[in-house]
Amino acid sequence: MNERPPDIAVITAPPTVKHLEVAPTTLDYATALESTAVVKVADRYELFIDGHFVEPRSGKYFATINPATEAKLAMVAEAGDSDIEAAVRAARQAYDEVWRDMRGAQRAKYLYRIARVLQERAREFAVLESLNGGKPIRESRDVDLPLAAAHFFYYAGWADKLEYAFPNRTPRPIGVAGQIIPWNFPLLMLAWKIAPALAAGNTVVLKPAETTPLSALLFCDVVRQAELPPGVVNIVTGDGRTGAELVSHPNVDKIAFTGSTEVGKAIARTLAGTGKRLTLELGGKAANIIFDDAALDQAVEGIVNGIYFNQGHVCCAGSRLFVQESIYETVMAKLKRRMRTLRVGDPLDKNTDVGAINSKQQLDKIGALVQSGIDEGAEIYQPPCKLPERGYWFVPTVFTSVAQSYRIAQEEIFGPVLSVLTFRTPDEAIEKANNTPYGLSAGVWTEKGSRILAMAQGLRAGVVWANTYNRFDPASPFGGYKESGFGREGGRHGLEPYVQLDGE
Repeated sequence: MNERPPDIAVITAPPTVKHLEVAPTTLDYATALESTAVVKVADRYELFIDGHFVEPRSGKYFATINPATEAKLAMVAEAGDSDIEAAVRAARQAYDEVWRDMRGAQRAKYLYRIARVLQERAREFAVLESLNGGKPIRESRDVDLPLAAAHFFYYAGWADKLEYAFPNRTPRPIGVAGQIIPWNFPLLMLAWKIAPALAAGNTVVLKPAETTPLSALLFCDVVRQAELPPGVVNIVTGDGRTGAELVSHPNVDKIAFTGSTEVGKAIARTLAGTGKRLTLELGGKAANIIFDDAALDQAVEGIVNGIYFNQGHVCCAGSRLFVQESIYETVMAKLKRRMRTLRVGDPLDKNTDVGAINSKQQLDKIGALVQSGIDEGAEIYQPPCKLPERGYWFVPTVFTSVAQSYRIAQEEIFGPVLSVLTFRTPDEAIEKANNTPYGLSAGVWTEKGSRILAMAQGLRAGVVWANTYNRFDPASPFGGYKESGFGREGGRHGLEPYVQLDGE
């Protein structure tokens, strides 16, 4: 019989393969650009005073640029002394006639509206933050926007519960708050400042940084969309002279400033003896401390997040790495291998890890301090990295063989530059970590809970992270010691600078 039995598979030889493709051995990323169509950047922006955009009485404008391309984005109004006068007058009138005596539950409704609108327009704000600030879109989208909305949600919850925030006291609003924010987290710093001030019953005149004003100006549209009463929030743009006018205005009752230590000291001198309230959140030179029992792969990710997040433009950046001697070689090998995977480039590319430096001025400062490290004898490592031809860029950098006296170990660089030192004992780590004029934050990596608590007790830092870094929550206070400033933002503590308690 020639018929094959049933249920028996017939196996034939595969066709001859003429060209065998070689499997890829490297992992390359295709460009994944976020569209800019979601946001419309105007040619010119005015000042936001008393619920309306108004031309500056100074008649002056300045250009704001995209640091990744050096292209001009828009012309922005520069407020003069008469513009500051108009903004403070509008804030005072809104405070006296509307906001101060409004029920807390009603103020909360406005804050909730702002939070919801920020969530609804999150993509629009994220793209604008990356365009104007240079930070990767993944950070704007996944960190800045969710946290900004969360702060408004959080303080909306406190607006009608102030008596519970300060038991057995009678909290009252202060009046008009002048607020000055930096360029590294434009929208998030705005939320940190405005949300607690409004929840406590104050009105606001806010000045954003001159290099990143666009998200604050877009926030004015959120204010109008939320139907906030005119004058409760006023946004005035300009450079340091505009900020100085706001600080010295006699009808401003409280100043909140986040920025450089030098400017913070100048503000403190200006306000000395005036009776105005003042909170300062200034620079930092944080210690990130790795013990020999730490989960090293996790710690390396924490090191990278601590210093290369937002190009190192973070006041609490872990810019000093302290590694226990017994694991130094292992940690450095893992860190350098991880650095070679970091992608530097277009902030709007979803694959980008490290974006553009915010300005030419900041790029020059970073370069000068890095050169000082080389001149003083530290060993520099930079992974192979091809930088874009236009824009402001700096390769992620790590220094070893660093002495405590080197400028790179003492001065705030505010860029993607890490200084590595070693230690043997916990006491030595604490002594070295505290050997700085700053005291904003620190990180501790160890498996021992008792060691974490002991280190946190000894470190002179306002925030100590344990087995993590750069984690924020609206319910947790943030602030520093020494030249890192005073006062707290976030949590119940963040309400205190904006209220006057009986007996004060």
